[in-house]
Amino acid sequence: MEPKWSNNVCKRALLTGFMLFILLVTKPTSGIDIQADPEVVLQNGTAGTLRCTFKSSEKVSNSTSVTWSFQSSQPENQFSKAPNVIFYFSNGKGFLGVAEFKRRVQFVGDINKKDVSIQLSPAQFSDNGTFFCDVKNPPDVVGITARTELRVVLKENLPPSNTAVIVGAVCGALFLLVLVAVAACIVMRVLHSRHEYEGAR
Repeated sequence: MEPKWSNNVCKRALLTGFMLFILLVTKPTSGIDIQADPEVVLQNGTAGTLRCTFKSSEKVSNSTSVTWSFQSSQPENQFSKAPNVIFYFSNGKGFLGVAEFKRRVQFVGDINKKDVSIQLSPAQFSDNGTFFCDVKNPPDVVGITARTELRVVLKENLPPSNTAVIVGAVCGALFLLVLVAVAACIVMRVLHSRHEYEGAR
């Protein structure tokens, strides 16, 4: 009788283990994907947007929270030791953090569209550093905090915008087409003149 009882126990243990394995494999873990621009460059004294979006399998609710923090890259800055909360969003309301940013940070996203971007106005040299965007959308609470490196520079140090690059490329292409057309016209005239000259002979 003992071997039969042992077989039943083994079968139940195997069945239980198999069921747990199926549950772990088929049921996705609660996670959230947070995305932000890796780097943003702003002109000193102007307004700029720090973009942050998230993907979650759960619907946005009053339990959804957003935390924006800042850590300065300047050793002498008071916010260089650790990230400091500059904006917090919960229960459909936004709350400003440290006094340094209270009048300069504005929520410009739409949490229902999973956009939790903020605007910084005006940008200052003291804002050089890392901005962290963290979102919790229970039960999706596990995720990697997104980070944006902000560089505040003088106007003359701004990198060329994508628009300027595109316009330059288009203008260059048009100029090249004009040169090709002019060259083609010259060649046609030369060939036409030579044909007439040979005909006159």
